[in-house]
Amino acid sequence: MIDLEKISRKSLIGKLLRFPLNLISPEMKMTILSGKLRGKKWIAGAGRNGCWLGTYEYENQVIFEQQLTRGNIVFDIGAHAGFFTLLASVLVGESGKVFAFEPSPRNLVYLKEHLKLNKINNVTIIEAAVSKFSGKSCFNLDQTGYQGGISVEGNFEVETVSLDELIANGKIPVPNYLKIDVEGHEKSVLLGAKSLLANHHPTIFLSIHGRPVFQQCSTLLTSLDYRLEIVGQNRENSEGELPKNLDLIAGYERL
Repeated sequence: MIDLEKISRKSLIGKLLRFPLNLISPEMKMTILSGKLRGKKWIAGAGRNGCWLGTYEYENQVIFEQQLTRGNIVFDIGAHAGFFTLLASVLVGESGKVFAFEPSPRNLVYLKEHLKLNKINNVTIIEAAVSKFSGKSCFNLDQTGYQGGISVEGNFEVETVSLDELIANGKIPVPNYLKIDVEGHEKSVLLGAKSLLANHHPTIFLSIHGRPVFQQCSTLLTSLDYRLEIVGQNRENSEGELPKNLDLIAGYERL
């Protein structure tokens, strides 16, 4: 299956493939064309065209499908407009639960609308960024909603929550799976969930942004007896080095 994001926008074939897509209104409600979400509704301007085509991060979709089962509890941390929230919702079924954490006002509008359009009842939205402590932080918003994150130079203030604190206070249950995509803030998310990770060892789907963050997260997770598996086709570059950004599965006696 072709993922448009892997085809350069500057190449001739990339331009040809994207030309008809440019004619689609951002407000148009599209029907997702392939994958487990086939037939679900998606607002064209909410994210990349691969979302409604059904090809968005296809390899990660396959991993989700292989791991998640009915009745699971999933935390989608950095939910964006909800593509993986919807996928998790379908995979865990009515007996499962999904908690979608998202602080961006732009993304929250789309996330809520996608849940409404698709009549999803097993998802709870938490309008906050996940971090080491609960409180407030500066957040850097961006127009696409994909690259926003906690930053001292941020242009917007958001609520922050710690998973350990929420669980200890009985506000959320212990999850089976964490999906984390937070644009470089991964270590803080893990530190704020250290008790959860040490005592319950949920499987983690982790998108790493930057080699220093990879090292920090790897050290923390292995100290908690997690085993790490790098996923995706671009595990190493032509010189045998890890790419700057990569996806991991961190599991405890499961991988």
